[in-house]
Amino acid sequence: MSIKTDKRARATLFRERLVQALQNAGSNQSALARDIGVDRSTISQLLSGTGARLPNAQVVAECARALGVSADWLLGLSERPESAARIMANALTLTEAPRALVDEQIFAWHREAEGYKIRHVPAGLPDMLKTRDMLDWEYSPHLGRTTAQAITASEERLEWMRASSSDYEIALPLYELQSCAAGTGYYRDLPRDIRAVQMERLEALSTQLYPRLRLYLFDARRLFSAPVTIFGPLLAVIYLGRNYLAFRDTERVQAITAHFDNLVREASVSARDLPEHIRSLRSAL
Repeated sequence: MSIKTDKRARATLFRERLVQALQNAGSNQSALARDIGVDRSTISQLLSGTGARLPNAQVVAECARALGVSADWLLGLSERPESAARIMANALTLTEAPRALVDEQIFAWHREAEGYKIRHVPAGLPDMLKTRDMLDWEYSPHLGRTTAQAITASEERLEWMRASSSDYEIALPLYELQSCAAGTGYYRDLPRDIRAVQMERLEALSTQLYPRLRLYLFDARRLFSAPVTIFGPLLAVIYLGRNYLAFRDTERVQAITAHFDNLVREASVSARDLPEHIRSLRSAL
């Protein structure tokens, strides 16, 4: 049930917030009057009045525009001074996603969320869990001579994760490891010896880093997920290919977190059972 605010209290709050907005904008009564096309005396009356009367909607809207705040905030209808457009711009950003291992934006988000749980659905096998030969096979065609530098960056990322206070949960479709082990689909040209060592490394890391690192496998015939990373309660990032779509508003971060938690809850192979599952795939190589 909504609570009605007393007219006098709302008028007082309007005056207080208008003063605050002027101060924050580094403006004054004369400048505001010129900007919104009224006499200075009109602004003076808005700020010094003591009654319950509020200015008309046009004046409120023009004051909000000139001072870079929302009209709802000036009127006490919102606790956020930003305009709706600015709130949306801050809550949703589109950034470039280079096809490379050296991705400073992703690393910056990891550092920002250090100490929080990081949930991740990668586009394929997680780079930081791959062998050097695997990374070389995957990235050499488009990175060329910079592949060695990128591989070093990936190894540094794994070492950072080992030392970080963040826990990692990774969810992968079952077919990703099956395809890697069998050399089918995306991995059809990957030599058998590289696949064998890669599976051995996955088994070792999933054992050594548990429970700090927990990797779950879900059945893609029952569940679907786009590549996404959730940095604690701070940020959720969807990987589009050429870009990252990043959300910072609480509602969307919570919704995407719930989606990931469902992948874990419905996983066909749990983090505890993963080493045994990988051993079975290795035996079939």
